[in-house]
Amino acid sequence: MSDAALRAALAQDARRARLLWALLAGLIALFAVSILVGRYPQPGVLPWWRLAEDDLALRLVFNLRIPRLLAALLLGMTLSAAGLVLQSLFGNPLVEPGFLGVSQGAAFGAAFAIVFLSSTALVTQASAAAFALAGLGLSYALARRLRFGGWVLRLVLAGIAVSALFSAGVGLLKYIADPLTQLPEITFWLLGSLASITWPRLLNALPAVLAGLTILLLLRWRLNVLSLSEQTAFSLGSAPGRERLVLIVAAVVPTAAMIAISGIVGWIGLIVPHIARRIFNADTRFGMPAAILIGGIFTVACDNAARTLLAGEIPLGILTSLLGALIFLGLMMAQQIRARP
Repeated sequence: MSDAALRAALAQDARRARLLWALLAGLIALFAVSILVGRYPQPGVLPWWRLAEDDLALRLVFNLRIPRLLAALLLGMTLSAAGLVLQSLFGNPLVEPGFLGVSQGAAFGAAFAIVFLSSTALVTQASAAAFALAGLGLSYALARRLRFGGWVLRLVLAGIAVSALFSAGVGLLKYIADPLTQLPEITFWLLGSLASITWPRLLNALPAVLAGLTILLLLRWRLNVLSLSEQTAFSLGSAPGRERLVLIVAAVVPTAAMIAISGIVGWIGLIVPHIARRIFNADTRFGMPAAILIGGIFTVACDNAARTLLAGEIPLGILTSLLGALIFLGLMMAQQIRARP
């Protein structure tokens, strides 16, 4: 590489780093403002000095809003990072974190707990997490037994099959559920919401999320290599099979932990990696932290709207799906416009 090319690359990296710092500053500012946004004592922004005068407002902020906002932040970060990893490894821009049977497995686990075990938060969360991980395990085991295509293709096919099986199971559980009590609970969980988040529920998911995000950030350099073909990655000194498995597990385990407490929240893991790549190109050195920050911003903003737009709670999954689909269409149309000669 010539000196001029090296200086240009370093300048580009410096610009990307400054943009990452700007995203981090924006996320911190949004989080700070969101703490004071709500419907108490009236819809709008609670003046911060009221916290010293109003004991109820202080307890509401620290016991309800802060754990909920932290859950929204971690949910967006986890789904976005997992989406970027899976899209890069599978070479498919339409892959999202629930692709390997995780989301549908969690949905089946939650519905199973509501119908046959107990609808309490702890039992539902434990069952959803267990079946989400079971979905990943089934996809991996099935992929090892398939004899069609390469490893990535087998894993994709296995994930589609396992997701379909769990989806059918959810449909069966909804059919046999009590239509007055159990069915509304299943439906609300499937829509996705952070309304029931408390400190204990958040802390239960925190270790898996922090461990997974740490591994993904540390290995983001390797993701550039692993996104290449098997032969090319091996020739560059990588162990593609082992390293891909580590990255997939690190992406899926925290996803399962967050889905277990939030329900199914779609489109975040699909759309945010596209935005990150649009801004930072395909270099995952910057794309991974960018996806994490943008995902946190997007989910916190959506959750603010979910709890403030109407007097009642809007399920978070509805807003993320609506906004995600609109943003996705905008990106695709903008790409078509630029592609014209």
